[in-house]
Amino acid sequence: MPARDRETERLWPVVQKVLFVPTTEEEYQQLLAVLDMIMDLVGEAESHPLAPLMQVIGVLIQKYEEKSVSESSDV
Repeated sequence: MPARDRETERLWPVVQKVLFVPTTEEEYQQLLAVLDMIMDLVGEAESHPLAPLMQVIGVLIQKYEEKSVSESSDV
């Protein structure tokens, strides 16, 4: 196993606490809180090391919102 894969495997338990696909309202709210925390750290600094993570979490939140709106309008 390459060193990068071992490092990813070692770090995943920590990362998965802030990077996951929300499937419930509770998880969605958790992810919103994570995004708020990261936004406070990153601010407007596009070169900040956490800026890409902020973008990924934003996409996960957006996808959940789109799915939730779609499901609620189907009812």
